[in-house]
Amino acid sequence: MILHFHNARLVDPEAQSVEEGSLTVRDGRIEAVGADAPQGAELIDCGGKCLAPGLIDWGVKIGEPGERHKESFRSAGLAAAAGGVTTVIARPDTMPPIDAPESLEFATRRAADAPVNIRHMAALTRAREGREMVEMGFLQDAGAVAFTDGVRVVADTRLMSRCMTYARGLGALIVGHPQEPGLSKGAAATGGKFASLYGLPAVSPMAEVMGLDRDLALVAMTGARYHADQITVAASLPALQRAREAGLDVSAGISIHHLTLNEYDVGGYRTFFRFTPPLRSEEDRLAMVEAVAEGLIDVIASFHTPQDEESKRLPFAEAAPGAVGLQTLLPAAMRLYHQGGLSLPQLWRAMSLNPARRLGLPGGRLAAGAPADLLLFDPDAPFVLDRFTLLSKSKNTPFDGARMEGRVLGTWVAGRRVFGADA
Repeated sequence: MILHFHNARLVDPEAQSVEEGSLTVRDGRIEAVGADAPQGAELIDCGGKCLAPGLIDWGVKIGEPGERHKESFRSAGLAAAAGGVTTVIARPDTMPPIDAPESLEFATRRAADAPVNIRHMAALTRAREGREMVEMGFLQDAGAVAFTDGVRVVADTRLMSRCMTYARGLGALIVGHPQEPGLSKGAAATGGKFASLYGLPAVSPMAEVMGLDRDLALVAMTGARYHADQITVAASLPALQRAREAGLDVSAGISIHHLTLNEYDVGGYRTFFRFTPPLRSEEDRLAMVEAVAEGLIDVIASFHTPQDEESKRLPFAEAAPGAVGLQTLLPAAMRLYHQGGLSLPQLWRAMSLNPARRLGLPGGRLAAGAPADLLLFDPDAPFVLDRFTLLSKSKNTPFDGARMEGRVLGTWVAGRRVFGADA
């Protein structure tokens, strides 16, 4: 199969450019950029819209096994395709967790139901209980791309150091959740006047700083590869900068919700705005946008966390945290683009190129030989989001009823259209 995309604005995160051009795909891979259409190619007129590498969403919760009523591989895959996400990096916080080769192989087989690529992280400790390290080598052989206990912090510093030492020997990546667990336990908001006024159990932003400082000290001691899943407060940035300058193999991410929302959005006790970590101040949000622009924070992800209605229809502090995000990642990111905070190449560097590089995946590029995982979108198309139109089984989004811009027009995985008019 040969496809030729023409009349496109090519968003190239490697070259940090947006230029008019064409792109040719043959047998599932990009064959050429800027060449004439080869004979026999199927011509796809992009209508002057943006063609970019498909999004790589790092940290997606899928309910299989155990919570299939919240999200299945099939429904997550359909939502991903509709959202321009061509590769999903799934979390291991399932029921039971993905902490053994057998459970990872089960998830891998089930993921074949999805129309997009799905890769898996594995748990760092057995049952995510923070007491015993998993068999990292066997899990890595079975296809695990990284190891994490998710939002459960490994409080035992000695065990965490052993995990890092073992991971270093395998070249494996550890994904940490920077929080001091004692301080952050039970928190539903960020400490300050707003949380006090609303009577919400809160945590100081310093809990994140303390957790990050500990993990970075262990990285310096062990030489492990480390990724902080969510850096959300400005006070964490100096430690991250020092680690980079010291040559530590450290990267960091943030959720799109922490880049586009702040603590005041919790007003009215709307539980769709309950997250872990909680939403931060506007000053912190702006500092995070700047950190992404500078490259200090490497990855933007949706942290897609489906929750059913029963989990959310509770008092704010008791409601399950998290929101779905596979279909809202792109339009939420367009808020940052239209506000002037981040350019399209900067966004795609954080949402596609950097996740691919950090996880050793081949995507995220518009270059000859790269997989033809592509996204065609209109960054300016306006719409009002109706959560019941989302393809996820769960509908918990903070953007319900919001005016947004940015529509996905087509998604291709290995050259095969999985969303759009002809899918």
